[in-house]
Order: sequence, then C-alpha cells, then structure tokens
Amino acid sequence: MVGYYPQWGMFNTRPYNVKNLVTSGAAPLLTHLIYAFSDIENNQCATYDDWADYRQPLPAVSTLNGIADVEAPGVLAGNFHQLQLLKKSYPSLPIMISIGGGGMDPAVFATAAQPQNRQAFVASCINMYIKGNFAPGLSGPGIFTGIDIDWEFPKNATDLSNYLALLQEFRTQLNALGSGYLLTSVGGTWWGQWDYMNLNAAQSFVDFFNVPMYDFDGPWSNMTGLNAPLSQASFDPSAGNNASSVVAKYLAMGVEKQKIVFGMPLYGWRWTKVGYFHQGLFQPGTPDSYPYPYWQIAALTGYTKYRDSKTQEPWLWNASTLTFWTYDDATSLTYKSRWAAAQGLGGVMFWELSNDTPSGTLFKAAVKGFGGCDIANSKCGYSASPM
Repeated sequence: MVGYYPQWGMFNTRPYNVKNLVTSGAAPLLTHLIYAFSDIENNQCATYDDWADYRQPLPAVSTLNGIADVEAPGVLAGNFHQLQLLKKSYPSLPIMISIGGGGMDPAVFATAAQPQNRQAFVASCINMYIKGNFAPGLSGPGIFTGIDIDWEFPKNATDLSNYLALLQEFRTQLNALGSGYLLTSVGGTWWGQWDYMNLNAAQSFVDFFNVPMYDFDGPWSNMTGLNAPLSQASFDPSAGNNASSVVAKYLAMGVEKQKIVFGMPLYGWRWTKVGYFHQGLFQPGTPDSYPYPYWQIAALTGYTKYRDSKTQEPWLWNASTLTFWTYDDATSLTYKSRWAAAQGLGGVMFWELSNDTPSGTLFKAAVKGFGGCDIANSKCGYSASPM
C-alpha cells in the first residue's frame, strides 16, 4: 500500500498535514509512504519549498504530538519534523523521497543523469535525504530510507542509457550504506512514455515500479472519457486506453508482476458544455485544466451517478448544465484492487493522499479490496510505538 504525500498539502484549501495520515486511519495501513517532491537544481538534489519541507512552524493543532513547532536556527520544523514524529510512531514504515514529478522539465533530469554529472548528483540526493543533511546547520537523519525516481520521461536513446545508468548509480550508492534502502521508479502508461526506459532492464535496479494507471482521459482532450478504467469501457473507441492493457504490456516486456504497483487516482476531471448522448460519456466538451480532489467531488449535488458495467467506473452527469465528471469511488477502487491482487501484482499506489476524505474512504476501500490488511484493527504489517 504505497501512498504519495504532497509537499503542498498544508497549503490546500482543506489543509492536509502528516497528522491526517493518522487521523484518517491510513498510517497503520500504509506499507510505503512517498513524499513528493524533491527538486533538482544545478544537477544536485534541492528542495522545491524549504518553508514547507523543514522551516514552517506548525501550530499544536496541526502536529502529530500536539506540541507546536519551534522556529529557531537548527531546529527541524515543517513536514520533515512531522515525518520524523511519524517515523517514531511507525518505525518500520519506509518513508521515501520522490525526485522530479510531472511538473519537472524532463531535460533537467536528462542533464543530471549525464555521465559527467551522475555520480555527484546521486551523492547529493543521498546526502540530503538519506543522510538527512537538509540545509547548513539543519539535519534529520533516518527520516527517509528510500528514493523514488519520477523522471517523466526519457525522450531518446541517450536518455535511455542514462536512465538505466542513473538507477544503477542510485542502487550502488544506496547499497554502500547498508541493506534495507529502497529504490523505486515511476513507470509510463503508454508507448510514448516507456519507449526509452527499457523497463525489463530497469527492474534489476528497483524494488518496484509505481505505475500511474490514470489520466487515460483528461483535459488534453475535448472529448469526455474515464480517468482510470481497468478495461475497455462501453463505447470507448480505444481498446488499449486502460489499466489492464498497461499491465499486459509490462508483462510482455518481461517485467516481473510483483514489481508492478498499480497506481490509483484519488481525484477526477470535469468537462462542461458536453454533448447530450450517452449521459455525457465519450462526448465532445470543454475540459477544466486542473483536477479536483475526491473529497470535493463526493460532496457535489445535482448530478446523476452512472457506472460503466464493464469497468465499474463511475461518472456524474447533469443533463441540465451539460456537465460531466470522471472520477473513482470506493466501488471502482475495490474492483481494481481485487483485480490487481488476483493478478499477483506487487501492490497498489495512491496519488495522492490529501485528495481523499478525512476518513480515508477511497484508500481504505482499495486496501480492503487488495487484502492482507486488518482494516478493523488498523493493521497492515506495522505497529505503532508511543510518540
């Protein structure tokens, strides 16, 4: 059960802090927590936002232990301090740092991965996150025990060679620290993304791939569709625009099924001015350019909910305003997580945890569907120790 935690959560319309991992019931059910993201500057790992990462003094109401952060030189605050407290409560929970992200220019990764930069780049990431040297005079070793590479995506044969060499360099330097340090990579969901990744070769360096099984349809299209269907939906003109097709392609490339972690979205997309037929599904429309969190979609009124019988994917439709929403709910995520478990995949991943309801509705539904966790007693392989 892999969950991405957003650096920017504390600034959300509905603020989301590390504390919410506990109050939602997600913390004891997670097997891996990935913090998004680390930046790359001048071919070195760097913070995107030092205020959010380690400088923001959180009030007592927002902290895990109910004690307000102290704003002082050399004192860890912000998200990293809260992750440090979380680690004390769940010492066996791996917390990883994700480097890059969809918002990063892939050329930045491509440059850092070049032979003349690679070794020093990797060393900077390990020094900053694994060793915890966040800034001059500010350290927090032991918070992060793994690295997630989110290079979206290598673009040519040179990038391919450097991507594999970068993973190998990370694996080598992590192994030099001892056992138990994790390395993962975000995998693509269609040919244009994985053409220059050689996932079969890459799997020898990583513990698993986080595969985003979503954004099959979205605001890049003036045609409505389903964000994250498991299989080909009714009336969908594309037979391969779905998660089961992606899994089949990974297996055909030789990727071990246990290294495929099935990514699930906790958000949705909206179109307006939509064509009237088929309750708005696969109709022309005007998309919004940004996603909406599930907790916001779940609170909508004035819509009729439909569900595709083949995929179990829901959508919302208002015939009066010609507005269409694609998203996932507890039923669809349970369905997909059961399928992932039946296929013998390595697990499920969630992007991203702040989008769920305060009680973790979608996360818990998917965890229950995948099996292996005691939801009622909040147990999934790790136990908490006193704060």
